[in-house]
Amino acid sequence: MEFTLGLCCLLQGTWQVGKKGSTETDKGFNMANMMMTNRFSSKVALVTGGTGGLGRAVTLAFLHEGASVIATYIKNEEADGLRDAVGRNAHLELLPLDATDENACRNLVDNITARHGRLDVLVNTIGGYAGGKALWETDPATWRLMLTLNLNAGYNLARAVAPAMLREKGGAIVSIASKAAFDHGAGASAYAASKAAALALFDCLAQDLKGTGVRCNSILPSVIDTEANRKAMPDADFSKWPKPEQIARVILFLCSDEAAVVHGAAIPVYGES
Repeated sequence: MEFTLGLCCLLQGTWQVGKKGSTETDKGFNMANMMMTNRFSSKVALVTGGTGGLGRAVTLAFLHEGASVIATYIKNEEADGLRDAVGRNAHLELLPLDATDENACRNLVDNITARHGRLDVLVNTIGGYAGGKALWETDPATWRLMLTLNLNAGYNLARAVAPAMLREKGGAIVSIASKAAFDHGAGASAYAASKAAALALFDCLAQDLKGTGVRCNSILPSVIDTEANRKAMPDADFSKWPKPEQIARVILFLCSDEAAVVHGAAIPVYGES
């Protein structure tokens, strides 16, 4: 049976076919009802795909920690949903972005640094999955789409962000790779290849940045417990999947001063799956 997730819905977080929604833990979220902390109160964070299943959780986590957050989106309804969840919050900006456009990425970063004077964090949650077919049945369009979403978007963002952070002699970059970057299953040739390449890309970036004060790490999720994934795999044991909020906490640690010695790492976040 063919199992294919995520064709169309370009560049909105880690996307899949079907409407992406919040997990149970962030339904009814209201920033006014949360205890705010100040770990990132002086930081400016860019979360690309910041309204998607994982991106939304990362955006909310940085806001909770006091950061000024620029979250990019493609789907207007997801941006509207995040606005409604957060309420009035001067620390959140929602901006549309097609990260396959190198000039758009560069213009976004230039705009952020011009207005805020700095950019401290990039978390790239843009990506997608298409699979379920053997390699010889995988059409060129699917191959190109996986490379575009999972590799090229990160390349464009890294090229735009790294010089801005180097000027400030500090910053943290986190790329969302995948367990599939190492665990190469049948029916996932395009996806696994694109995620493995993305991991290699950001590993090399980490080496390029060594000694500059800018840190770069990747995380490797398995299947994330989102509404879309539950609909796609209704017979799975959801309790074994890592929750977006759990992964977001790992990402915040990697971007924090507590992780100053963590650089060039690939962190597995598999849950029990």
